[in-house]
Amino acid sequence: MPELPKTPESGKKQGPPHDLGNRILEVFTRSNGIVSVAVVLLGFLVATFLILLVGRNPGGMYQAILQVVSGWDLRRGTHNLRYVGEWIVASMPLILCGLSMGFAARTGLFNIGAEGQYAIGITAAQFAALYGPRIPVLHWFLAVLAAIAAAAVWGGIVGFFKARFNVSEVVATIMMNYIALYLSRILTMQIPGSNTFKTPDFPATARLSSPFMEWITNNSRLNHGIWFTLGAVFFYWIVMEKTRRGYSLRATGFNKEAARYGGIRVNADITCAMAIAGAFAGLAGAIVSLGSFSAGRVLAVQDGYGFDGIAVALVGNSSAWGTALAGLLFGMLKSAQPLMQSRQIPDEIASIILGIIVVFISLRAGIKLLIEWQMKEKARKGEAANG
Repeated sequence: MPELPKTPESGKKQGPPHDLGNRILEVFTRSNGIVSVAVVLLGFLVATFLILLVGRNPGGMYQAILQVVSGWDLRRGTHNLRYVGEWIVASMPLILCGLSMGFAARTGLFNIGAEGQYAIGITAAQFAALYGPRIPVLHWFLAVLAAIAAAAVWGGIVGFFKARFNVSEVVATIMMNYIALYLSRILTMQIPGSNTFKTPDFPATARLSSPFMEWITNNSRLNHGIWFTLGAVFFYWIVMEKTRRGYSLRATGFNKEAARYGGIRVNADITCAMAIAGAFAGLAGAIVSLGSFSAGRVLAVQDGYGFDGIAVALVGNSSAWGTALAGLLFGMLKSAQPLMQSRQIPDEIASIILGIIVVFISLRAGIKLLIEWQMKEKARKGEAANG
């Protein structure tokens, strides 16, 4: 009797095809880095199709991006590092506001108040710039410290009310964004010589400008703020990942009651986390004010960096280096917008890419819930069949 052909089971029963898909999805959603890279690529893919649909050449979009990150203009065959410098300048406040959102998120808080903390930072930096001691280096250093301190207090207020009275930080930060905006406007307009748009010019000793950086980047606005930004990323990483305080903050974010039971001072951690988050956003305000402008601004509307920081933190998974990379990505797209328009590419494409990235990052949580529900259903059916 001829031997029957062996089945591919090899002694093990194979599950239905959809089980393999679930396993792939499960592995995929467990890796935050893979998800972030995948949704960024998906955003560019969708944008490419949209550009083709409106009858444009998507190569123009990628040429604009290449020009931003390298300085090369492929159309003219020229090279200008000014584009690279402006890309970094655009990315710095996005990174810092992303760190603000991410630091609070790691402690279980949702900081929508980076915009207000940023405005407070701008205001404090401008006052220190106009009235501080006009000593080179010391002047702008004190102005930056003033911005950090003022924004830390502003964020700490929300943390205190959350810890002491369980006031929702979402509602509190949204309201304080508007308070900060109009308080900044009222205070700044009291400076002698100010009008409804700007203050008198800053003294040269208060500005973060660096002649050397401007020279190597062909007169871009790249300034000393880059060192503060790098320092902030390192500070975030060291505190959150390498210190006892960071451990207690992360434990509070995972489960407040379990952390409290373990002896962690949860209320102090909540206040501390919001204060540090505010400090990051205040630093962003100082860098924008003292690095990109020659005079103080009377804010009429919100700049939007704080709200963009929420998306940056989401894409960067609230980690130090992930947020830094996400901030560079967002800054790249914002810097590339006018270059895209010059190549007949709608400048809204950059915003569409960012929106798609954020949407798909947000869907990750929904996919995880779906997988968990399917696994529970499978376990329940298995118990019913065996019992």
